[in-house]
Amino acid sequence: MYGYGYRMFDPTIFLVLIGVVLSMAASAKVNSTYAKFSQVRSMTGLTGAEAAKRLLNSQGIYDVQVRHVAGKLTDHYDPRTKTVNLSDAVYGSTSVAAIGVAAHECGHAIQDNMEYVPLRLRAAIVPAVNIGATISWPVIIFGVLIGGLGSPLVMIGILLFSLSVLFQLVTLPVEFNASARAVRLLDSMGILKGQEVGYTKQVLGAAALTYVAAAAGSILQLLRLVILFGGRRDD
Repeated sequence: MYGYGYRMFDPTIFLVLIGVVLSMAASAKVNSTYAKFSQVRSMTGLTGAEAAKRLLNSQGIYDVQVRHVAGKLTDHYDPRTKTVNLSDAVYGSTSVAAIGVAAHECGHAIQDNMEYVPLRLRAAIVPAVNIGATISWPVIIFGVLIGGLGSPLVMIGILLFSLSVLFQLVTLPVEFNASARAVRLLDSMGILKGQEVGYTKQVLGAAALTYVAAAAGSILQLLRLVILFGGRRDD
């Protein structure tokens, strides 16, 4: 009799390992790139916070506050509070890397202000994604226990997990667009000059790899679920 429970080795674990390696490589790349260009002081001498305020004001956005938050690379834009939150290494730093990160978060504020569709879509699916991420595996396991691999609950669990994949895919255009806006504005406004623009592209490009790796990891996890549970039936 052929069944999952009789396998001594699960070859699909390699899909998980590939995702882990991609995530680690992307994280190492962003950390090394940020560390390199955090040592390069911008010619304008603006801090991350000052650059952020200039960028927001240039787009007619005056209802978004720039705040300081603790931590390393904890920078984010919060649409609920209308705040661009900059970490210790970004808020008061005059480096090219810090200004690039601050500008990226301003890119999200600009997206929010202009009702950028992918950003709105991502926000709309967050509640469903959180539920799916929490209960997908329990639903799959419960389905196998009560109905075997052919249980409809197994497919429901896989579909719930696929919401996480959808979230990661929608995140990609949101992040790439924010970075593109950031670089364009930093260049056109003269906040960064000459080679500094290229340096910032490298920093934001490395950061973008983390989102690509996350999306790839989610897809590989989904593929593993389909191989293990979705394409087989009990004999």
